Amino acid sequence: MDRFVRDKLIQWDLEEWTERFEDENIDKESLLLLDDQDINENLIPKLGPRVKFKRKLKLLKEEQNTNGDTDNIDFDDVSAQNQQQHEEATDLTEVLPSTSDNGKRKLDLQGESSEWQLPAKRLRDSTLEAMILSDVKTVMGHVYVRLLNLENTKLNTFLRTKITDLATDKRELVGVFGRTGTGKSSLINAIIGEKNLLPTGSVSACTSVMIKVEANMHNMKYEADIEFITKEDWKDELWAMNQFFGDKADEEREDDDHDDIVEKLSALYGDEWKDKSPENLMDSKYFREIPEFLQSRKKTLTCESAQKLSAKFVKYTRNGTEQGESGQVKRWYWPLVKCVTVRVPQSDLLQHVTIVDLPGNGDRNKSRDEMWKGVVGNCSTVWIVAEINRAAADKESWEILKSVSGLIGNGGECQHIHFICTKSDGIEELDEDSADKVRARIFKRNTRAKEEVCKEFRKLHAIKKHFSDDCFKVFTVSSKEFLRGKLLNQEETEISTLQDFLKNLNDAHSVTFNFVSGAHGILSLIKGAGCKEVADKKTEVCEELERNISLQLESVNETMKEVYRAFERCLSEGVNDSKSSCEKKLKNFLYPIRKSGGGFHKILKSVVINRGIYKPKKGKPINLNVKLASFLTDSIDEEFKRTFPNEGKCDPFNGVINTFSLDTERLIKKYKDVELQLIFLRTEEDKIKAKLKRHILDCKKTIYSSLMKTVEETMQECYERAAGFCGKDSLLNMRHTIERHVQDSKDTMFDKAGQVMLNLLIVLMNTILGTLEKTMKESIELSLKTNDYSIPDVSTELAMVQKLCNELKSSSYEEKS
Repeated sequence: MDRFVRDKLIQWDLEEWTERFEDENIDKESLLLLDDQDINENLIPKLGPRVKFKRKLKLLKEEQNTNGDTDNIDFDDVSAQNQQQHEEATDLTEVLPSTSDNGKRKLDLQGESSEWQLPAKRLRDSTLEAMILSDVKTVMGHVYVRLLNLENTKLNTFLRTKITDLATDKRELVGVFGRTGTGKSSLINAIIGEKNLLPTGSVSACTSVMIKVEANMHNMKYEADIEFITKEDWKDELWAMNQFFGDKADEEREDDDHDDIVEKLSALYGDEWKDKSPENLMDSKYFREIPEFLQSRKKTLTCESAQKLSAKFVKYTRNGTEQGESGQVKRWYWPLVKCVTVRVPQSDLLQHVTIVDLPGNGDRNKSRDEMWKGVVGNCSTVWIVAEINRAAADKESWEILKSVSGLIGNGGECQHIHFICTKSDGIEELDEDSADKVRARIFKRNTRAKEEVCKEFRKLHAIKKHFSDDCFKVFTVSSKEFLRGKLLNQEETEISTLQDFLKNLNDAHSVTFNFVSGAHGILSLIKGAGCKEVADKKTEVCEELERNISLQLESVNETMKEVYRAFERCLSEGVNDSKSSCEKKLKNFLYPIRKSGGGFHKILKSVVINRGIYKPKKGKPINLNVKLASFLTDSIDEEFKRTFPNEGKCDPFNGVINTFSLDTERLIKKYKDVELQLIFLRTEEDKIKAKLKRHILDCKKTIYSSLMKTVEETMQECYERAAGFCGKDSLLNMRHTIERHVQDSKDTMFDKAGQVMLNLLIVLMNTILGTLEKTMKESIELSLKTNDYSIPDVSTELAMVQKLCNELKSSSYEEKS
């Protein structure tokens, strides 16, 4: 739904009508065009809310006309609409208005101030960078509107696209893992300064629901979006649970799996699920409170305080008592929830960061598990949370880390692993102890805990394939005392250190600098497009640039070919190892030494039903596909880590992206007459290189996971056959089916997996070369071979943005000094 419309309905306490507005496709533009005839009973059936809406809309229109902000562009919205180049620009007043020391920061555009005033209302941080970003966004919004009023020439369309493409905000994800009771929720609450946001202790934790915590930078409300699994997913899950109870081959059903299913069904249905078919349990009467589930859409909760929001969304994330206050069954909807996104108003700490409270092993539900894997793979930082008294010996914490190491390492983008020891203040005070003595004991205990955790990490050789020791750090925290407001020193809690880490992760300067330098380049191109006297120089520069591009692309291609050949060698060895050793590995899995036939029957049944994967509620997950593909992944892990490093200081593809250069600095000194166009090309080069690095990071996840995915696809037929066995001898039949399939498929399965990876590598290489060539040649053509004298004069705007750019660089230099 249009975000502006949704926010307005929430502000006016009319959020219950958001669905009708969405059905009618009402966006900001059409909202402001509504008249009394349009606002009829079909739109808002009830008279009271309809009258209220008309009054609020009238005031909004008056405010819009006064501010004149319908002529501006909201870069937060338009970044997601780059293909819609001809839309009206919208709502700059929601993007960083500007003030200075005396309360207002005014821009003098030499004669244009009468037609264009900067918005005065401040919605975000009042730092220098925020003010500069606000000013430049305002300038570019004004330029965009001027371009909209001109003829749609090739250059004009190109410029508008470049302006809308300026606003890029890649959120950093921090994934938080830890078993129940370690204090994850208290830790997150303490770090973001919201004591009552995530529920702690009052209800039992549910490890299936992912909770994202972000900043709400659009209003002062606390919000939560509840995203449900699909009806089809729940039908499939009910069928699988019914199969579990119906399989009589295993009489030992009273275990964790059994308890997990009973807990899930009882949370949603009370006792009504017993003796009912999956079809009966899909009756709409069970979902009256959550019609959004049946309609396949999100449910949004909005409150004035963190405590009220927490009380509202707890039933979607955790379990609780069965009876409500009236004696009726109280339903808990977490079994149907895929993800909950909680937004905290105006949290600068979370402006570009999302903290995600994650289940440790993913989920048995396919859609939830796919989302879980996607989020884990996108985490740039992972926090493992354990109580300090047993941190080094907490097997569950280390198992979580080992199980996700491939997803966050070579298969992801994690740069930092933080092991956080909670409850660091938990030392008994004796009557004769002074405060200094207590602190000394805390310091000693915390230091010892850090040493033991680091020693344990060094033993994890499987994780070392993906991470160096530099990526791993240990922190000791006391969330409880920090939330109480006690002044604790660094020995007692490192909450403030983690807060500083998040501030750095926000990297606001990078966001600001990228936008400002990009704006400077675009304005330079617009200014240069109107110069008529330098045609000869443009031709000369074009020829030199095109020669340089050919040489640079040839160098990039040769370096990438060397990488490809290295992967070919590694995979050849991996394929041979897989063919010769996979059956032994399979036998170790199918005939475990310390498992009874009855106990293993149920595990193997779960494995084949779930495409080779078994995720117990507690303990280590089992993935047969990963086991079969392990010789392949082992063969390429070192080369993969070297080619696609996660560390920010290292460059992907052996640095070929950074070595590519048009040498614009030298050309600017040589050809001063076309300096403006070369400045634009320099910013375009920086931008496309940054985009390609991001693209490589995304693609490398698909490339790495392709080995296991190909094995899983090849094994799928055999899993389906094995899942069909039940009753007597079903364990024997499942084992033999899997053994025969692997024996028959091994000569082709591993070759295919290796070739799929190499093909994906070729696709990425071609994309890098093609994007560099196409983008830079298009930019050269439109900046040096195209003249468009209808483009407006932006001399004033260019001078202003140049000044702000220098101001930003100066600020950065002083900070580093």
